[in-house]
Amino acid sequence: MSLIEVEALSKSYQMGVEEVHALRGVDLTVEKGDYIAIMGPSGSGKSTLLNLLGCLDTPTSGRYVLNSRDVSSMAEDDLAQVRNEEIGFVFQTFNLLARATALQNVELPLVYAGVGADERRVRARQALEKVDLLDRITHCPNELSGGQRQRVAIARALVNDPSILLADEPTGNLDSVAGAELLDLLDSLHKTGHTLFVVTHERDVAMHAQSIVHLRDGQIESIEKL
Repeated sequence: MSLIEVEALSKSYQMGVEEVHALRGVDLTVEKGDYIAIMGPSGSGKSTLLNLLGCLDTPTSGRYVLNSRDVSSMAEDDLAQVRNEEIGFVFQTFNLLARATALQNVELPLVYAGVGADERRVRARQALEKVDLLDRITHCPNELSGGQRQRVAIARALVNDPSILLADEPTGNLDSVAGAELLDLLDSLHKTGHTLFVVTHERDVAMHAQSIVHLRDGQIESIEKL
């Protein structure tokens, strides 16, 4: 059984009197440990696909099976549980709590999961160690560089040991040096068995993946094996 099976996935939005077809019948199979980049012009459906894969939204039609569970038509409470257990998110804007330390930011998903304080602290420290930030655990975001903030965000995404890690333009707010370091980190996470999706408009970022899914007009135009 594949980790992800997507069949005829479609998403439409009603904007006034117009119906917008953001995704049109996407088929995709992903195995555990795959590293996939998603590329395409603005309006091609990249964000919509990422939102559906991350269970932030539900499809208008089609089927999405994640880790043997059909999540296509789940209720919001069930989707929230899937998000917390199965999916780690990394955003371009980091989305860290400004007044919380790195350790507290990483603990947050475990708070939602009802994990006790002692275990939370241990697991958050382990996640920060994975991204080489143990020396910054008491620092708040404004005391960290952009690259360090993104590492905290990745540690937070990893702390629940998710099935998939979804990164939306993860190098978008980083300088070239910090961006290169982040890509090295993603490479090392992939080598340890993590399944990664990276949405990017930069070819050199996408080249770190095993394959590139090219979207256009809400459909998969091609899948490029690297």
